[in-house]
Amino acid sequence: MRPVDRRDLVVLAAGLAVAAWLVVRASYGSLPALRWWLPVPLGVLALAEFLGARTLRARLAAQRDRRPAAERGTAPVRPVEPMLVARLAVLAQASAYVGAAFVGIWVGLLLYVGPSVSRLQAAANDTVTGVVGVVCSAALVGAALWLESVCRIPPSPDDETPQAGARA
Repeated sequence: MRPVDRRDLVVLAAGLAVAAWLVVRASYGSLPALRWWLPVPLGVLALAEFLGARTLRARLAAQRDRRPAAERGTAPVRPVEPMLVARLAVLAQASAYVGAAFVGIWVGLLLYVGPSVSRLQAAANDTVTGVVGVVCSAALVGAALWLESVCRIPPSPDDETPQAGARA
């Protein structure tokens, strides 16, 4: 499985920002009111992935350490199942793309309502919603990328592969 390419996330966010700006520009008057709490579920998911990444990192480090729990001064750690790590890696990749998509959508909204704050009464509330949306979505991307990095298998110290360009 390949790691998420950061360029793909940027292209996705930029493309959806332009598309969202066009849609909002064409239909802003007919859109329902945007409440500040609409993007909060993305923030909750970001928090869950952050806490999951922190826990998984600690469990994997304790498992790799292989010292008895009494020497570490901590409680014994349950071994991590490889399928759990694989599932979390897939969740992290999917969440990174979803977060990038929502970053683009909220940025597209902000590109329209930001300059309209002085002209339109509803634009002030929608700007707050857009800022909360960008923050929660960016937090989801960050947490997902961190969870994905925690799920990577570190190189084994026994692996001695020659570096590129080195002669054997």
